[in-house]
Amino acid sequence: MFQFILKRIGYGLLVMWGVITVIFLLFAILPGDSVVMTMGQRSDIESEEAVKKEMGLDLPLSMRYINYFNDMLPISCHSANPESVFYLDKTKYGAVTLLKIKNFRLVAKKPYLGRSYQSKRPVLEMLNEAFPKTALLAIISIFFAIIVGVVLGTLCAITKDSWFDKITLVGSVMGMALPSFFAAILFAWIFAFLLADYTGLNMFGSLYTISDFGDGEYLELKNLILPAITLGIRPLATVTELMRNSVLEVLSQDYVRTAKAKGLSFYKVIKSHVIKNALNPVVTAISGWLAGMMAGAVFVEYVFDYKGVGVMIVNGLEKYDFPVVMGSLLYVSIILVIINILVDIIYGFLDPKAKMA
Repeated sequence: MFQFILKRIGYGLLVMWGVITVIFLLFAILPGDSVVMTMGQRSDIESEEAVKKEMGLDLPLSMRYINYFNDMLPISCHSANPESVFYLDKTKYGAVTLLKIKNFRLVAKKPYLGRSYQSKRPVLEMLNEAFPKTALLAIISIFFAIIVGVVLGTLCAITKDSWFDKITLVGSVMGMALPSFFAAILFAWIFAFLLADYTGLNMFGSLYTISDFGDGEYLELKNLILPAITLGIRPLATVTELMRNSVLEVLSQDYVRTAKAKGLSFYKVIKSHVIKNALNPVVTAISGWLAGMMAGAVFVEYVFDYKGVGVMIVNGLEKYDFPVVMGSLLYVSIILVIINILVDIIYGFLDPKAKMA
């Protein structure tokens, strides 16, 4: 088991390295002058050269990559020499020295994702504020999809080939085919515009709203309803179909017929024997849906102006704020890799066959 865990961690580290490399190279070749984005259109050549040196853009691409990768690591090598590429700027890194060898130090620090060209704030600080909102939205969407999907799928299996079953299956197919951005616009128009007097929902709004009286922010939970339902439509459709097929398969098993022959009520058979055993493929599928939820959140958050990572990415792309976009993609990618590693390890404990893969 220990070797299995080490192998999964090793695969995860390789994936993280690949993601960091691809994102760096992708944004390194994109058109657009980062110095102009930082200083604005009115600047002189001397100031631009100084900013280039400060940002490390005067270095060869290979050295910029090494420096960038070094900044990403929580434990990295730095120099105390201000002229060095790997100069240890304590105000930037907040590093703690672990080992000192001559002029170089091995330090523990927060990963440095750069500063926003527009706001000048550290990208990691901006992400730490925005990501909990996106994570909360994704978690609520998943719970909505699981609860409603399990109920609908079970009812469809019990009422197989009925009008309810057929309508639900058609709705599931439409839910899978409906793009997230179009579903967000549709739901905002229907429930927050046409039916606003009845629903009381807003077309736009984040988790925290600034008070009209200027006394700070307050929690606005109702702004989660439409984005969460919109984001949960696709996993809901998947869970419904999986649960229906799984329940139908379980209902044909011998132990279910035995339970019925013993005189157990149909409700008790469904509750105690069928649903419990039918949930296995659903749980497996949901564990892989988190990546899709994060990707779909970009469009949903932007439509509803929900201030999460999705809005940060779109705004960063609009303003050519490359550090924000790069940092957001890395942040989300690394979290997803960590989650996948943990899921693989849990599977290894639950299913010994998984360790052979």
